[in-house]
Amino acid sequence: MRRPMVAGNWKMHGTRASVAELIEGLAAQALPGGVDVAVFPSSLHINLVIDGLQGKSIPVGAQNCAHEAGQGALTGEVSPSQLADAGCSLVLVGHSERRQIMGESNEVLIRKFAAAQASGLTPVLCIGETREEREAGETLAVVGQQLGSVIEALGIEALVNAVIAYEPVWAIGTGLTASPQQAQDVHAAIRAQLAKENAEVAQGVRLLYGGSVKAANAVELFSMPDIDGGLIGGASLNADEFGAICRAAGN
Repeated sequence: MRRPMVAGNWKMHGTRASVAELIEGLAAQALPGGVDVAVFPSSLHINLVIDGLQGKSIPVGAQNCAHEAGQGALTGEVSPSQLADAGCSLVLVGHSERRQIMGESNEVLIRKFAAAQASGLTPVLCIGETREEREAGETLAVVGQQLGSVIEALGIEALVNAVIAYEPVWAIGTGLTASPQQAQDVHAAIRAQLAKENAEVAQGVRLLYGGSVKAANAVELFSMPDIDGGLIGGASLNADEFGAICRAAGN
C-alpha cells in the first residue's frame, strides 16, 4: 500500500517574516497521520523552515540542486551534499519551470537526479506536457520520453528511492486543472511504463499530481487509484488551504 504524500512547492515566494508566519500556521494544522507532508521553500529560507518545524515530522526539501554531488567551483550553485548537510531530505528535479524557462535538458536533470541520490536525498522527478503538446495528442509520448530518459540512464531501480510528480505545464499557476480522469489516465500510463521494466517498482513508486490543486478539488483527484497525493504550488502558501489538501489525501 503506497503512503500518500502532499508536498508544498513555495517557489520564489517568501520573506523571513512571511515564512515564519507560514510555518506557524502550518505547525498549528491538524495533519493526518497517514500522509507524508513535506515543504520546499526557497534555498534562502531552508534553515529557517527546518528550525521552525522541528518536532513536526514535516520533511523539508529543496527546489533545485547542482548536477554535482560534492562541493566545488560552481559559483551560485548549491550541491546536494550541502542540502543534505543543512537538513534537507528531498529535492525537486525537472520542474517545468526549470525545463521551460531555465532550459535544463534531460541530460542535466539526469545528472541532478543521480547527484541527489548519491547525497542521500530523495529526488521528486517532475514530468509533464505543454498545452500545445496535449492538444496535439502528444501527452503520453512527451511524459514517457521524460521518464524514459531517466530509466535508460540510471535503471529502473533508481526510482525505488524517488517520487514522480506529473504536472501538466498548462495547469501550473493558471487555474486550469486536469480533470481527475485526465490526470488518472496519465498516472496509469506512467505506472504501466514502469511496470514494463519492473512490476514491483511500479507498484511501490508514489505518483503525485500537480497543477492548480486546491482543497475544493483535492478529494476527487486523490481518489483516483494511481494518484498518490499532490505537489502543490500556490495553495501551499496558505496554511489553512494546504492543511485541508493534506487532510483530503488522508481520506
